[in-house]
Amino acid sequence: MQIRTKKDRRERIRLRQRKRISGTPERPRLAVFRSASHIYAQVIDDYAGRTLVSASSLEPALKAQFTGEVRGGNIRGAELLGRVIAERLIERGIRRVVFDRGGFLYHGRVKAVADAARKAGLEF
Repeated sequence: MQIRTKKDRRERIRLRQRKRISGTPERPRLAVFRSASHIYAQVIDDYAGRTLVSASSLEPALKAQFTGEVRGGNIRGAELLGRVIAERLIERGIRRVVFDRGGFLYHGRVKAVADAARKAGLEF
């Protein structure tokens, strides 16, 4: 795979990470994806091949909580998303996850999702 674009580079890093990261029923994988204006997170059980919980900055429930400078494309919006995904997981009785940054650097919005999820009670 030749790296010609930033997207190719991210995809290559993502595939390299996925060799090592896998979600189990006891400890599913928290995968994060960010675009320029939105952020998405889903919790995946790779053994069963299903998504257990998901959250997105596009959801009407989350958009209703966006006020002022809080939106899907910034750190405050990512923190809100991390808190929501953690609450949904804890409702289902899951406290431990494996964090999958999806080939993105661990800073900015990706880090904000992780930190907010940890603060809300998830362990990883």
